[in-house]
Amino acid sequence: MAVRNQDVSSATRQQSPTMAELADRHELYEESVQNVEEECDFVSKTFKSIRGRVALSFREDFCGTASAACQWVRQGPEHTAIGVDIDQEVLAWGVEHRLGRLNDEQRTRIRLTQSDVMDVEAESVDVVGAFNFSYFIFQQRELMKKYFRSVYDSLKSDGIFFLDAFGGYEAFEEMKEKTKYDNFTYVWDQARYHPVTGEMECHIHFKFPDGSKLKKAFSYTWRLWTLPEILEMLAETGFRNPTVYWEGTDEDGEGDGVFTPETRGEADAGWIAYLVAEK
Repeated sequence: MAVRNQDVSSATRQQSPTMAELADRHELYEESVQNVEEECDFVSKTFKSIRGRVALSFREDFCGTASAACQWVRQGPEHTAIGVDIDQEVLAWGVEHRLGRLNDEQRTRIRLTQSDVMDVEAESVDVVGAFNFSYFIFQQRELMKKYFRSVYDSLKSDGIFFLDAFGGYEAFEEMKEKTKYDNFTYVWDQARYHPVTGEMECHIHFKFPDGSKLKKAFSYTWRLWTLPEILEMLAETGFRNPTVYWEGTDEDGEGDGVFTPETRGEADAGWIAYLVAEK
């Protein structure tokens, strides 16, 4: 009888779902990768400092779950947002889990569009944002310039384009970086890098305290563009004064979340910067 009870208990444990099976990959991504409050705050303050007025309309390209677009409309009753993504599954998730958190009035000021960012048809806006390096999907120079031109055309006469980029000497390595959170470990996996083409393959994995794993929760095939290349392409497509905003450091040498214009940067192992380009 004791053996049979042990067998039943073992079977019950085996049938219990693991933390990985219960996890929502979009929630994990937002907790470990995004900070839309700081992102929108940077866009708003930088636009105001450059243009002397408040940016009201915002288009989030490669919006995914549209968290930034949702945060944008929370800033005030005149703020409007458009989210653009080609993936219907992730847009549907955003409608349920992110737009669902907005009140009725806020939801009237946001629109999600399933479209290729190259072909999206929408009204002109004050700001277009392309964050989380998603535009690195365009691996050929002319293709990237085509995207930049489409953004230029979609901005109002005094609009501004905001992007982010990453780099540093570790960015060219095939390596994994782990970051521990309360209930999971985030793993950034630079699986492959080809020096001749600049193409890289990256994955995001999640590990959990019960030993379960969510492998390749997200996968990307990008070109690792350098800052000089991006700045040159922005200028070549009509943008004025493309500028890199570099993150400062605290007393421990860690990033302090304050980004200011920089013309040289530092030879760090890894960095994330904003780029700001004016129409």
